[in-house]
Amino acid sequence: MLRKAKTLKGFHLGAMDGEIGHVKDFYFDDASWKVRYIVADTGKWLPHRKVLISPLAVGSIDAKHHVINVQLTKNQVEESPTIEADKPVSRQMEEDYLRYFGWPFYWLDPLMWGAPVAAGPVETATEETAKGDPHLRSTEEVIGYHLQARDGEIGHVEDFLFDEEDWSIQELIVDTRNWLPGKRVLVSPLFIKSVNWAESSVQVRLTREALKSDLPEYHPPDEDNPDESILHAYSAGRTFPLP
Repeated sequence: MLRKAKTLKGFHLGAMDGEIGHVKDFYFDDASWKVRYIVADTGKWLPHRKVLISPLAVGSIDAKHHVINVQLTKNQVEESPTIEADKPVSRQMEEDYLRYFGWPFYWLDPLMWGAPVAAGPVETATEETAKGDPHLRSTEEVIGYHLQARDGEIGHVEDFLFDEEDWSIQELIVDTRNWLPGKRVLVSPLFIKSVNWAESSVQVRLTREALKSDLPEYHPPDEDNPDESILHAYSAGRTFPLP
């Protein structure tokens, strides 16, 4: 099932022995376009800390009660290596964090969320990754970024659709109101060349005209039928189930 990042923001995070906070953000890898971490807001319980939860720990998503259940205890989270809230996440921090929980180093595993990788040499942190992983992006930050085709802007990122089975980002929902008034389209990561943090933009490989004809339109559930749970991308002949 596909999930929208904005919809899940604010969901409670339920550990095996109590609540640990709520969803604040998602960190994704803009090289593989998969969600790496759920960022938890733990409030006054663990102040001044950035608590990251791997999708590997997610047991289920209860959309009705707005809860993401994780297979961790509160003590496991509390005793995990500290990642300071105001600092970027470096590769060394990730290594320490993943070792603590026993999660695989996803950058060494081509399946990313498959079985833990066998013990072996660990990719060492370079000067660049020591300061912060250059491919680790925040959905909260990227929402609002301008989408740039090869010959001009086409809109801005409104949301992300990801598959809860493997946490891969399937589509970006893009608002094209300044180009195609009243229209929102779905952009596959396959079309994306890069994410430019300095310019707050997402670079797309195609021209505006090519995108105009190739991109399926995003149709949210009918407001007159709130129980409808199907998102239709009619022009591509695709149907996506949504909560």
